[in-house]
Amino acid sequence: MTEARYGRVVDRRPSGGGHDGKLGLYVVEDEDDGHHYTFDYTDIVSDGFRTIRTGERVRFHLPHPGAWRAGFVIRLDQPDPEDFYA
Repeated sequence: MTEARYGRVVDRRPSGGGHDGKLGLYVVEDEDDGHHYTFDYTDIVSDGFRTIRTGERVRFHLPHPGAWRAGFVIRLDQPDPEDFYA
């Protein structure tokens, strides 16, 4: 696994997966080199609901140099829960 990288989620692409067809892939842009990597909700490290929003900053790893898929994605800009219940 590579060292930690930092980036921002720039896109969400529906893949039609899941029981209701709403699962998708997320795209993160690496802050250092501008490369894009994809990941899905199973790659998000969270104690609760695994979701993420476009524009959020994340830390991630690549399984090996040259990989196109990000793993071990950690949200750095988590929204305040009060924003959802106001």
